[in-house]
Amino acid sequence: MERLNRIKEVLVIHGKSQVWLAEKMNFTPHTINAYCMNRRQPVLSDLKRIADILDIDIRELLVPTR
Repeated sequence: MERLNRIKEVLVIHGKSQVWLAEKMNFTPHTINAYCMNRRQPVLSDLKRIADILDIDIRELLVPTR
């Protein structure tokens, strides 16, 4: 499967766990893991929430494309 987001890498960079993010977003850890493993993609509003929680630009969560 093509990698579409960098949520997993960004969490590692910021020293945060998937469980931590799940708690912050009021999601199950299973949902966040699906995002991190690119089995499922977050809707744009959830991607924005993740960026806000991590205090980063939303573009940091996306794999660059041309």
